[in-house]
Amino acid sequence: MAHFIFKAKKANGEIHKSEMDAKDRYDLYKMIKETGEEVIDVREKSSKALSLNKLNFNLPFLHSIKSQDKITFARNLGAMLKAGLALSKALFVMEKQAKNKELKKILVSLQKSISEGKTLSESMTSFGNVFSQLFISMVSAGEQSGTLAEALRVIGLQMDKTYSLQRKIRGAMMYPAVILFAMILIAILMLTYIVPTLMKTFTELNVALPASTRFVMTVSNLIVNHGILVLSIVLIIVGLIMMWSKRMSGKKVIHYFILKIPIIGNLIKEVNTARTARTLSSLLSSGVDMVESVKITKDVLQNIYYKAILEKAGEEITKGEPMSKIFTENDKFYPLFLGEMMNVGEETGKIGEMLLSVAVFYEEDVEQKTKDMSTIIEPFLMIAIAVVVGFFAVAMISPMYSLVNVI
Repeated sequence: MAHFIFKAKKANGEIHKSEMDAKDRYDLYKMIKETGEEVIDVREKSSKALSLNKLNFNLPFLHSIKSQDKITFARNLGAMLKAGLALSKALFVMEKQAKNKELKKILVSLQKSISEGKTLSESMTSFGNVFSQLFISMVSAGEQSGTLAEALRVIGLQMDKTYSLQRKIRGAMMYPAVILFAMILIAILMLTYIVPTLMKTFTELNVALPASTRFVMTVSNLIVNHGILVLSIVLIIVGLIMMWSKRMSGKKVIHYFILKIPIIGNLIKEVNTARTARTLSSLLSSGVDMVESVKITKDVLQNIYYKAILEKAGEEITKGEPMSKIFTENDKFYPLFLGEMMNVGEETGKIGEMLLSVAVFYEEDVEQKTKDMSTIIEPFLMIAIAVVVGFFAVAMISPMYSLVNVI
């Protein structure tokens, strides 16, 4: 038996805090629901469970498990359990089939822990760098509700959608990144080999040079004669920016700037909306309490402004406020559609289904926009290339007129 402290909402909307002994969280949920109350938050008192942070060992092999391997792990394990295989047997079969050596080591460790009487979720906490808190919490909820196979299926779907979304966004950004890299490389080659030759000619003939030409020649001179110094300064500046970006002040500026970039900013907002909706839907549908679901979702998001909204949502929910209210008030970051769907879900008791609908809607929208990304960005890239090439052409051709007069 374990002792729990919980907050629950009565039928009349009153929030109260109480304590109760139960076998586990699922047993506690069952007893509270029998009284007609809704669970808001549950915490185990004097829990002997070790913190995830303490068990988050920094072992080298924990960093080489690909997302696709984790997705396959969740799907295959769920399918085997649904087919009737015992957990230890299913892990043994997967360990024999696994091609990734690091994953094999983890599967062996999980088998050992389970044979010692631990649950799958407890065993996974030793590999916090591989299995996210979202993964572990959903497995734990599945164990407590007796639906581990279904929980693993949902985890696999959740991870697959997230991975697919990230891959599509990276693919959409690849085209502009390649163009930008090519522009920089060509500019360096021209400043290193072509400009010095022209500069020598202009100097010998004592041609009057316009400001644009002098600027290009100065940059060329720095790269040719002080290349190492220029590279060192660039690396130092980049390093300082990266260090600053890890500080709260830097994150606030950078994350806000990203959200304000035309086209990209709106896409980021929709990605965060889809990720928030799908993660909350998966957790709530798996039986994780609302406060814990919001906390885990906050850790899944990267942008600090979205993290702040989720943190505030968790605080307001513990006070008895509906979750939809927080998202509706932050319509600069989350669309009103999300808050309205949450409100409908809260009123009908189907918030998990409503959130899933929102996630699917925005995932499809993001998918379509990433497909069109290259078409949308291409005109801007062409303009940028035209400006750079035009500036360089004018800078190099202008002195030619003076050269003709001299001749």
